[in-house]
Amino acid sequence: MAAKDDRSTPPPLPAPLAVAVADSHTHLDMQSGTPAEALAKAASVGVSTVVQVGCDLPGSRWAAALAAEFEQVHAAVALHPNEAPRLVLGDPDSWSGQRRAPGGSAALEQALAEIDRLAALEQVRAVGETGLDYFRTGPEGVDIQKESFRRHIEIAKRHGKALVIHDRDAHEDVIEVLLAEGAPERTVFHCYSGDAAMAKVYAEHGWYLSFAGPVTFKANQPLRDALAATPLERVLVETDAPFLTPHPYRGRPNAPYLIPVTVRSMADTLGLAEEELSAAIAANTARAFGY
Repeated sequence: MAAKDDRSTPPPLPAPLAVAVADSHTHLDMQSGTPAEALAKAASVGVSTVVQVGCDLPGSRWAAALAAEFEQVHAAVALHPNEAPRLVLGDPDSWSGQRRAPGGSAALEQALAEIDRLAALEQVRAVGETGLDYFRTGPEGVDIQKESFRRHIEIAKRHGKALVIHDRDAHEDVIEVLLAEGAPERTVFHCYSGDAAMAKVYAEHGWYLSFAGPVTFKANQPLRDALAATPLERVLVETDAPFLTPHPYRGRPNAPYLIPVTVRSMADTLGLAEEELSAAIAANTARAFGY
């Protein structure tokens, strides 16, 4: 019982960062407490800005509304790669929390039209998270994911917004679609999970790589190698909270206030002073999201 209780207990506050940074990808709507509480807690340890990311229509509307209310919040809006097939084919297992019947292509069209509307809002700084995910969606959903991805790329470019990419078990196809469609000027790979060689290729294209809690895990040396291979001006940091809590709190609830834990691990990997890395991350995030 004690172990279970510990896993549900939020980790303690880390020491504050001397130079404030941004959490480039979080889901405050999935975390406990109020957004105001989460933002205040984050600010107390030097996390002064967050990008709130939508994964479906309700979440994207919520992100846009939150960013309109709080100056330190920027919104990203999209249909998650797993959301698009479920709109079209249905969601019988209620993976999204909404048990839905098949909506066909019309449902996807209507949803994309709403994402397009939200993307035009000033407080919405990015279109995402979009991309491809072959872990949760089977072969029947691949073409739908690709079509949704292409449409999100077009929306981002038309509105001059950043593109936030979710790539899970789909590296080659993500690159193929991006290059075929033409990536937006500002493209961010959320929770980067590739190797060092891929990181170099992404950087050559001018894309940003955002590193999350997994870069701190002992077994993930290849991911730390990828971080070391990424030019400093292309490095971002994120929580993806409430998921991917950094070591030594893995398995416990994640939140933006834990960004310093990941930043310090990254600084160790890169052999940089914490302040130097924080300053670079802060500048990179502002440049990537255009704020």
